[in-house]
Amino acid sequence: MTENMMSTEDTFTPDVTLRRNDGQHRYELHVGGTLAVQSFYRDLPGHIDFTHTETGKDFEGKGLGKVLAHFALDDVVATGKRIVPHCPFIAGYLRKHEGYGQFVDWPDAPATNGSGA
Repeated sequence: MTENMMSTEDTFTPDVTLRRNDGQHRYELHVGGTLAVQSFYRDLPGHIDFTHTETGKDFEGKGLGKVLAHFALDDVVATGKRIVPHCPFIAGYLRKHEGYGQFVDWPDAPATNGSGA
């Protein structure tokens, strides 16, 4: 399990804890001991496939998802694995933030009506 008490992505209260929970196949952000945001993944040979991210209702709109995304993506890069962003939130984060492009294998996107993600 990887754990970190700090991130440079956003400012937040000091009672935030970030960790990778291998048993539950998710990255977690806890606020004061409460699970606030979780990003689920499949750990496959050579890559981490992010499937979806959930934010608790009481924690929405506070930027905590971005903090977790930054932590999770940095952790994947540190392991030497590739990032596969099936999760719309993680995919959106990757499109808005530089520095991960060489580590991403974009899944085949289904045809869209032009509305984008």
